[in-house]
Amino acid sequence: MEKNIKILLIEDNLGDAYLFEEQLEEFANFSYEIKNVGTLNEALGVLNKQLFDVILLDLGLPDSDGINTFLSIHNKNSLTPIIILTGTADETIGHYAIKEGAHEFLVKGQTAGRLLECIIQCSIERKKGSSSII
Repeated sequence: MEKNIKILLIEDNLGDAYLFEEQLEEFANFSYEIKNVGTLNEALGVLNKQLFDVILLDLGLPDSDGINTFLSIHNKNSLTPIIILTGTADETIGHYAIKEGAHEFLVKGQTAGRLLECIIQCSIERKKGSSSII
């Protein structure tokens, strides 16, 4: 039996969270469990107690904004693939985040469900490959 992919969705906008969950439900060809939290502090608390296979991270949260949101999560969870989801199409932030260890930078509303599904799987596989080299 295939294991569930454990996804942490860090998204404060319930409409956006619902959209991502709906896209996964429709297009994911893998089994998964998804947990949604709405603040950086909640996310850090959950990550201290539970391991996830992938993190979907909104950069604009009530208690953190911008690249610092990513850095706060990445510094404590560098072995977990992080896919940034943002409403801002600022490629400078995206390129910097990827340089610092993010696996992908996606602009909300511009990502089809099949692409999201593919990126999640590819990020997990890429991380497995890079950690087996170490």
